Amino acid sequence: MRRMTGALLAAALACVHTARADNLDPTEQKIVAAVKAHAPQALALLEQSVRINSGTMNARGVRDVGQLFRKAFDELGFRTRWIDMPPEMHRAGHLVATRDGNRGKRLLLLGHLDTVFEPGSPVPAWQDSAGGRVRGQGVSDMKGGDVIVIEALRALQRAGALDGARIAVMFTGDEEEAGNPKSVSRGDMVELAKRSDVALSFESNIPDKNGQATATVGRRATATWELQVQGRQGHSMGVFGTNGYGAVYETARILDAFRREVAEPGLTFNPGVILGGTEVALDDANSRGTAFGKTNVIANTTVVKADLRYLDYPQRDRAQARMRDIVAHSLQGTSATIAFHDSYPPMAVTPGNLKLLGLYARASQDAGLGPIGAVPAEARGAGDIQFVAPLVDSLDGLGASGHGAHSPDEDLDVGSIERGAIRAALLIYRLTR
Repeated sequence: MRRMTGALLAAALACVHTARADNLDPTEQKIVAAVKAHAPQALALLEQSVRINSGTMNARGVRDVGQLFRKAFDELGFRTRWIDMPPEMHRAGHLVATRDGNRGKRLLLLGHLDTVFEPGSPVPAWQDSAGGRVRGQGVSDMKGGDVIVIEALRALQRAGALDGARIAVMFTGDEEEAGNPKSVSRGDMVELAKRSDVALSFESNIPDKNGQATATVGRRATATWELQVQGRQGHSMGVFGTNGYGAVYETARILDAFRREVAEPGLTFNPGVILGGTEVALDDANSRGTAFGKTNVIANTTVVKADLRYLDYPQRDRAQARMRDIVAHSLQGTSATIAFHDSYPPMAVTPGNLKLLGLYARASQDAGLGPIGAVPAEARGAGDIQFVAPLVDSLDGLGASGHGAHSPDEDLDVGSIERGAIRAALLIYRLTR
């Protein structure tokens, strides 16, 4: 460990609250002490993992990070295996670690090995920063969360509290861009969930406006939609008249009507790519394309690719019905079609999820780490937890805290590794007793 990193660690941990022993039983006190005693090793593991590029499409890098964490699970007595994906999916696969037991809830712990930073990214792999923070590729999203999982389990083992617990861990290799079909890339995860009672996911923790930690009890579903519009090509002098309005005007009408007439709380729809003209070619696989047209020619084709995010299926159905109705009322000389494709299912806010939030908040308060709030479902993007939330009580956002995820400024509050590991270890201990 370099001296600068050691200084950062000391500064970050100086503000961590001391656990109130009267709220923790003797084993829990040992768990907290074990996390604190090994904070330098946790930061070293994080740095080692972050310095390995593991962009989703860098299969070798993803596997290398998986091998690093697999070694840690092997040392903890877990049975580990690597699940390969079919070659045509161009994904590295997933790490699974399981431990059999005979007591408490059956837990499924989720993380991911990949980041959005592919080889050649100008973003530094790892950079010490000021004020107890570090910057780097995936430090908070979500290698910090992966390290929290491992450190929590290590603390449980050191305190003699891991034996008998029934725990499965899955670190996916393609969370940032899940392979298709998702029935394959997430099939093993769903099967693990069917054999579990609770799922805990360690995506980054999002502090509230007061800096207090939170957790996630609901996440919006994601879908895509494609709008294709046809117009009557002709001389521009005839626009608005015998030649109609053309594909571009019709597309503008449709998108603006969506904005004005479809929006409701928790629902968003974003047209991310639009091409229009008399010759249009969309490279769907690479999200790029070309368009040709002339100012004196009415455009005959427009293509729009977009996403749709919704809280639940009734909201999805209302939105899609209204959007289809708007598309059907075409301007003169035009026609349009719209197609929807579901991607991630919603993580509904359920009584079971809220109960887990209460247990997590109690563990945090008992450890002297303050209360835990809930993140609004619309404040997060899609995540792996959504594939299992319909099957088991679920809680997400138990990972590390940072800023600027997916950007050159992605950073991590180093002290959040210790805080997250303490909270997670206590929650796992109480669920598996």
